[in-house]
Amino acid sequence: MDTFKDDPLVQAVTAYVKEYMSNYDASHDWSHIERVVGLSHHIYSKSANKDSLDLRTIHLAALLHDVGDKKYLKSNEDPTTLIQSLLVSFSCPPDLASKIQAICLNVSYSTETKNPSNPGFIMGLIKEHPELAVVQDADRLDAVGAVGLGRMFTFGGAKTGRDMDGSMEHVDEKLVRLVDLAKTDVGRVLMRERTERLRVFQGWWKEEVGFAKGA
Repeated sequence: MDTFKDDPLVQAVTAYVKEYMSNYDASHDWSHIERVVGLSHHIYSKSANKDSLDLRTIHLAALLHDVGDKKYLKSNEDPTTLIQSLLVSFSCPPDLASKIQAICLNVSYSTETKNPSNPGFIMGLIKEHPELAVVQDADRLDAVGAVGLGRMFTFGGAKTGRDMDGSMEHVDEKLVRLVDLAKTDVGRVLMRERTERLRVFQGWWKEEVGFAKGA
């Protein structure tokens, strides 16, 4: 988080996001942002195509990727322009602000999968903005493994009416599928490791709840 400690734009954005995320539940809080930033830096540092990536753009997009999230969106906020307007207000160059807005709008799983008739859209966008692949993988890595399970149960309790069994159905519905959508080599390796942890946990869960069913 200290990589750009002397960068006025990054520091202004950091302070803004800390305050903005304080209104979210613990599944999408500042700790989540810190992990996604850290994972983004890790993926960048291990990437073979590092020369085509801008770390400052990655850092800013990782910080901002949940600002304007539709699950928490306020009635007066426009998610298509919120981040860009914010960055420009902090004297960010318009081209960079537009790029980061485009990245953040396309990080989420639902955005990628809601239009199966156009499977090449995200890959085309990654070709234009390769930093998207890094931030996307980092965000999805935080949705799987031990931390991902904790976030899943937290979100289920905070934002939905589902019980724990309902949350566990989410593992098969979404979480174990994220590995197939990994865009970076580094992210794919980590995603496989964390997905295996989900599978192990599923086995433990089935064994333990089985006692209530006489198994």
